[in-house]
Amino acid sequence: MSAVHESRRRSGPTVARGSTRPTSRDVAQAAGVSQAAVSLVLGDKWRGRVSEATAERVREAARDLGYRPNLAARNLRLGRTRTVLLVVPALTTEFFAGVYTGAARVAAEHGFGVVLYPSPEGIGPARDPFASAQAALDGVIASSMAADALTAISGEALPLVMLDSDPAGSLGAATVNLDIADGVRQVVEHLLSLGHRRFLHFAADVPSWTFEVRSRELASRLAAVPGTSVSTARSPISIEGAVPAAVAALSAPGPPPTAVVCDDDLLAAGVYKAARRLGLRIPDDLSVTGLDDLALATAIDPELTTVRLDAELFGERGMRALLAVLEGREPESGDIPVRLVERASTAPPR
Repeated sequence: MSAVHESRRRSGPTVARGSTRPTSRDVAQAAGVSQAAVSLVLGDKWRGRVSEATAERVREAARDLGYRPNLAARNLRLGRTRTVLLVVPALTTEFFAGVYTGAARVAAEHGFGVVLYPSPEGIGPARDPFASAQAALDGVIASSMAADALTAISGEALPLVMLDSDPAGSLGAATVNLDIADGVRQVVEHLLSLGHRRFLHFAADVPSWTFEVRSRELASRLAAVPGTSVSTARSPISIEGAVPAAVAALSAPGPPPTAVVCDDDLLAAGVYKAARRLGLRIPDDLSVTGLDDLALATAIDPELTTVRLDAELFGERGMRALLAVLEGREPESGDIPVRLVERASTAPPR
C-alpha cells in the first residue's frame, strides 16, 4: 500500500476546508510537490521536467483523492471550448447518424464534444448557426451536401474539414472522402459480367460533388464498353419522390433498361415500388443496385445489391482530420475503401 494511500486511509482525503471537490492544490499537498508540478504531470508535459517517480506520485495522489481537472477553466485558459460542429444535410437517413456516431466516438476519446447541425430544407433551425457560435467552437466538420449552410464560414474563421467534397476545390483545411468512384466501378463490372448492356442511371437530384462523381464514373465506364447504352432520370432522395420518377423513366419510349443503377438505397426502394406498379419483377425483368447499404437494403424483397459505405469510419476519419488540423499535423490521406455487397436484386438479363 502506498504512503499516500496509507495516509489517506488513516486520516481521510486531504481536501481543502470548505471545498466540494478536490483541487490541484490538494493533489500537490498529498504528493508533496508544487501545483506547477501537478499541472505538468496531469497535462502530460512532465517528461524532462520532473522525474518519473514524482510523476507517479502525483498520479497516485490524484487517483486516491478522486481528482478530476476542471476542464471548463482549463479550456478558458487555452482559448478553446473543445466543441466541434458537425453539419449534415438532414437526419432522415441512418447514414448521417452513423457519421455522427463515429465522429462523436473519436471526439470523446480526446475530450471533445460534438454539436450536430442538420441543414434541412424548409422548417428547421436557423440557416446560419455560425455568426453567434464561432466563438464557442473549435472547428467544423461538414458534408458538401449541406453546402448552403456553409456560406457563413470564410475558411480562416474556423478550422473546417469537408466530407464528400472535391479535394481540388474544397473550402476546408482538409477533405475526407469515401472511394465512391471505385464503388461505381464495382457496380458496373458486376452488372456487365451478368450480361447487362442497357442501363438506367437513377440519379439523386442534388447538386453535390459526390453525386457528380457517381454520374461521371458510370458514364465513363460504360462508354469504354461497345454496345452499351445509359439513360439518366433524376429524383429527390426519398422513396415517395422516387416512385413517380421511376415509373416515368421505366415506361419511357424505346428499348427498356435491363439494369437500374441507383445513387442511393432509398432511390432503389422507389424503383422497387415503381417496378411493381408496372408489372416488372426484380431481378427477372430488371436488376437494381443501390449505394449505401442501409438497413433498408435487407428489409426489401429481394434483398438489394448495393455498395457498403462505412458511415461510422467516415465520421471517425473526419474527426481525426479535424484534430490533426487543430494540432498542426497532416491529416491521414487516401479515400476510405468501399465494397459491393451482392444480393438477390441482380441477375442476368432475359
